[in-house]
Amino acid sequence: MGNSFEYPDCRLAAGDAAAFAAARRRFDAQPIDDMRLSDSSGWNAKRMTLAGEASVSGVGTFRGSEKRTITFAPSDRPGWWIRRTDMPEQLDTAVDIANLWTSARNLVLRSGSPHNYLRMVEHIIALKGGLGLDNVVIKTNSGDPPLFDESSVPLVEAVERAGIVETDQPATYVTVKEPLAFAGNRGDFLMFLPDDGSKKLRLDVAINWRTIIGDQRIVFDVTPETFRYGAYARTNATHRQYQLAKTVGWLFADTRNLGYDKDNILIHGRKRWYGEPRFPLEGTNRFLEPVWHRATLDLLAALSLTGPDRFVGTVVSYRAGHTQDCDAVRHLYRNDMLERIS
Repeated sequence: MGNSFEYPDCRLAAGDAAAFAAARRRFDAQPIDDMRLSDSSGWNAKRMTLAGEASVSGVGTFRGSEKRTITFAPSDRPGWWIRRTDMPEQLDTAVDIANLWTSARNLVLRSGSPHNYLRMVEHIIALKGGLGLDNVVIKTNSGDPPLFDESSVPLVEAVERAGIVETDQPATYVTVKEPLAFAGNRGDFLMFLPDDGSKKLRLDVAINWRTIIGDQRIVFDVTPETFRYGAYARTNATHRQYQLAKTVGWLFADTRNLGYDKDNILIHGRKRWYGEPRFPLEGTNRFLEPVWHRATLDLLAALSLTGPDRFVGTVVSYRAGHTQDCDAVRHLYRNDMLERIS
């Protein structure tokens, strides 16, 4: 498809300038595989909540042998909130960068008691930014979220069953004050560009793996339609990571993904897929499932950690991951680099 975007120079907010320049050159040379742009954001100008409650259940991500259920419920309070129904003495945890406990392998939000947490929230809270859904309570009786063969599509369907309705309050937005870049130490970076007045969020995401995944790049405007499309993309794991989770992985909290199987995650090796990949690129033998997951359910989740506000502008990601996403968002708040758009 080629590369048709030229981005402005960005002030380097973190990282090494030479490393960023080298990574930027590699990114600029990488062609775009899929582009889905829109004339509008598809979001309502009012704050949105749910008309009722809807639940969805699946195998536990980290326990595997037990079914887990989460319930989406309406809320009068701005923002998303996590309610552990098995801990009624604890306050709800706001979906906010201030409550991020760790981003080492997945995002974990926690407040109050050390046990008042929810793991791998990225695949849930991405719906906040992806659907323009502002006020929600997530009810759960466990810190272990459910897994689905259809990735996050069952979550989207639960929200649709509950019904999305507008409130009488206007939506609020945040964007960066100036073009900014965050460079990592392995040829990776993030760039944040201010909103152009359209109150849209555009993502330009490229990955590079030394496995069958290879180089992949997509550009799209985040709308309910593009989000629902990308929500079908599963988490990916190397064959070695999968074997670890199924053998001695139960001994270690960061690899205790006992609910993983060859249907609910995408397993890849250096030269082959283990299972059936999704998102085929027409006219090739390539599959864009990894980059759609990275953009829609990982990066967008970090951009949803903006409390009651919607993040707008353009975000460019090259070879970045959970920790760099969240470090960048935290840096934006800590250093007063965001401004609210009324």
